[in-house]
Amino acid sequence: MKEKKWLIYVEVIAIAILLALNYHLFVVENGFAPAGLNGIATMVQYKTGFSIGYMSLLINTPLCILAYFLVDRQFACRSFCFCITYSLAFLLLQRLGLEKFQYITGGHDTVYPVILSGVISGVVYGACFKQSASTGGTDIISKYISKKKPELNFFWITFALNAVVAAASFFVYAETDANGNMIFDYKPVCLCVLYCFISSYVGSHIIRGTKQACEFTIITSHAEELKEEIYRVLKHGCTKLDAVGGFSSGEKCVLLCVVNNHQIVDFQNILKKYDDTFAFSNTINETYGNFKKIK
Repeated sequence: MKEKKWLIYVEVIAIAILLALNYHLFVVENGFAPAGLNGIATMVQYKTGFSIGYMSLLINTPLCILAYFLVDRQFACRSFCFCITYSLAFLLLQRLGLEKFQYITGGHDTVYPVILSGVISGVVYGACFKQSASTGGTDIISKYISKKKPELNFFWITFALNAVVAAASFFVYAETDANGNMIFDYKPVCLCVLYCFISSYVGSHIIRGTKQACEFTIITSHAEELKEEIYRVLKHGCTKLDAVGGFSSGEKCVLLCVVNNHQIVDFQNILKKYDDTFAFSNTINETYGNFKKIK
């Protein structure tokens, strides 16, 4: 169990370094703010030159301490590990001279680094949440609010906080013309919204899991034959339940079976062979555990 916990922290450290690399290569030099409080840190660096690494530490350290006492200790410790690693990695990357690897668009085709950085961030967010951790910032605030107000949707809270960041970027990235007049542009806002959408979509897909499957519920008078053929052809077992028909009051059997998505057509072809059989299916986002095969 201890080894597993260490592996979780190793994964948290690895994805924190990935996010730091993502920001350094694709975000900071392209004139848009990403999601959350890291977006605020990005805007602060853009305006003042104060590093995202230091700003992230200043923001997330007290938040993680509060989360330790007010939200969940395990969540707070893993989030703090992520934030410390992210900040130190970003500060180190700034000193390694990786400028030639940065994707700097100069204001043209900025959508490409936004897409790249959004996908990478989504992978990081999804991996974090699967390990009961977070990237800090608005995630911790949202977690606290949803704990105090369970009726509020966590993701809507996060969206609202990110919307504030997007609105602020409208003013932060405004430029001044030769006469000293402010020139406002909606492009940074659009890029921020696009980044948030892509990262949320990818993160949600990862949280849902990659072990998607299909659950079949079968009401039949041919339970034994179906069980044998399903195992022989698809190598899947079934759970058998006795049932009584609501209309006919006749004895029936209910079979529950979960199969891989690529086996759905084969499963349907098996069902077609048996009369007096009715079935329906549901999509399973992820499967857990396993049973030993019967020899």
